[in-house]
Amino acid sequence: MRAADATTYFRVALGIFAAYLVIIRQNPVLIMLLIAITMALDAADGYLAVWEASGRKVSLSYYLRSAAGNARYAKRIKEIKQKVSRSAKFGPRIDVAGDRVVEYVFWIVYSFVNVIPLFVLIIIVIRHSFVDAFMAARGTSSKMKTRFAKIVYSSNLWRSGINVVKFLTFSYLAFIYVWGWPIWIGYVLVAVLVTYILLRGAAEIYESTRE
Repeated sequence: MRAADATTYFRVALGIFAAYLVIIRQNPVLIMLLIAITMALDAADGYLAVWEASGRKVSLSYYLRSAAGNARYAKRIKEIKQKVSRSAKFGPRIDVAGDRVVEYVFWIVYSFVNVIPLFVLIIIVIRHSFVDAFMAARGTSSKMKTRFAKIVYSSNLWRSGINVVKFLTFSYLAFIYVWGWPIWIGYVLVAVLVTYILLRGAAEIYESTRE
């Protein structure tokens, strides 16, 4: 098994465990820490996929320079990712599936414990279902070509932004349920996160329908 895939499976299990801790009202600080580790592993499996495909020659600093927008490094990493798509065609799909499972679990749990309205979960499920169908017909999201999709979906700013908001939202909702923190702040975070998700979904669908 590829190290990248093993990392994906582990982060899914860790995310499910963190969500379970929410249900049984464990310390939200611990839950927040587990969410942070889960999201860090999401970045780690991307690096591991590139590292393995390069014959274990790409260092972490090289990969981070690419992620920071250095054109020289980014071009090389892009070539390696294309190799990953050809040699391990299920790898990128497993990564996406892992993202979906972890995200769904948290939305379902917070809906189940009545921290967020059910309609939020319904919106997320509909969004992901249609986006995944469109992108599966077109190809992976790493092949974004249109300007709108590159800005809203692929840019480092947007990627970082949604990850930060997702971390804050899922963590804060745990504090609401366990310690009774103000719920209106949670609603604001949920609204921002759902807006992010819908905009990125629109970018993916727009990309997938372009010739």
